[in-house]
Amino acid sequence: MTNQITQAETFAALHKKGDPVILYNIWDPGSAAAVRDAGAKALATGSAPVAMAQGFSDGQNIPFDAALDNARRIVEAVDIPVTMDLEGAYAEDTFGISANVKRALEAGVVGFNFEDQIVGTKELYGIETQAARVAAMRESCDVAGVPAFINARTDIFLKAAPETHDQAMLDDAMARAKAYADAGASGFFAPGMKDEAMIGQLCEATDLPVNIIALPGTPDTPTLAKLGVARISYGPVPYRQMIAWLQDKAREALQTGG
Repeated sequence: MTNQITQAETFAALHKKGDPVILYNIWDPGSAAAVRDAGAKALATGSAPVAMAQGFSDGQNIPFDAALDNARRIVEAVDIPVTMDLEGAYAEDTFGISANVKRALEAGVVGFNFEDQIVGTKELYGIETQAARVAAMRESCDVAGVPAFINARTDIFLKAAPETHDQAMLDDAMARAKAYADAGASGFFAPGMKDEAMIGQLCEATDLPVNIIALPGTPDTPTLAKLGVARISYGPVPYRQMIAWLQDKAREALQTGG
């Protein structure tokens, strides 16, 4: 427990506005060790690669027990902080969230991505409802005695084409950042956000460390740092690039063999 608490504190300290921690997302113990050996200070699972590597689609389709077992094996394989993409915590009610967070902490992780979309739909939870869900997660962490990093994610921008992103969406995101912070969130994650001005405005509007995902078309790391971003993650990109490479090499070998 002491080591987990220390790692949680270490992980939180890596989040600095203007000097972002880079989380090159991993999906199993092997990928975790590879990224650690490349010099990573911390590791983050991505829900999509974890699911796809086990033959499931994203969206809480991999059984929770399997996701937990995977997280536990990753934690055991490396000696640096590991945060888990918990998606919607595999629960709608606060009781279920608390129970599942407790189990995830027992696996040894020190943080969570926690999204505000209603998994399996195109809708988001209302701000008050999601804030209560964040509060339930924080309470569960407090009861466990682990200062886990809750990276509260909004899917406002991910669910809309970049060219449709507007001030109303940004205003909604900033309102959610405030509500989630008040409920106990440690960071705010806005995947799909690509506009430099909007990113900068979001970073200025919240005291929470802002996380941006490095999808195609997203500003580069130096630019995101100047805008005040504190965390840059890569989501499913590393897994998809690896799979594309694997397919190319397999195709080459099979054609040569044929």
